Amino acid sequence: MNTYDISTDRGRLQLAAIHAYLTRSYWATGIPMDVVERAIANSLCFGLYLGDAQVGFARVVTDKATFAYLADVYVLEEHRGQGLSKRLVEFILATPELQGLRRFLLATRDAHGLYAQFGFKPPIRPESMLEIRDPMPYGTPV
Repeated sequence: MNTYDISTDRGRLQLAAIHAYLTRSYWATGIPMDVVERAIANSLCFGLYLGDAQVGFARVVTDKATFAYLADVYVLEEHRGQGLSKRLVEFILATPELQGLRRFLLATRDAHGLYAQFGFKPPIRPESMLEIRDPMPYGTPV
């Protein structure tokens, strides 16, 4: 039986594995390693592991008081279909530093069903949300 565990231990994060996945993801295509390193250094990070191998990841950008943004959530393709994404999101939402927040945001193109299970829904007033967006931050469209 495969035993997966989730950890916030930064020492276990495998930057090369995280970068390898993100650079081929639809949301961070071509992301440079130094950008991944900087994002991880400034986020609350969650690694999903099977033994010593990192098979998933997520990070939360937060002030740990009022706001959080869930980003870069993935489980490697060969480990999907086992409820691991759900376990990862459950773990994140139960993290003590992320309790009592006024707003918890995320963006997804294809995982609305997963996040809806945890109460995520479209903003009540999307017209109040604004963004500055660079469609080609790493030289390729994202």
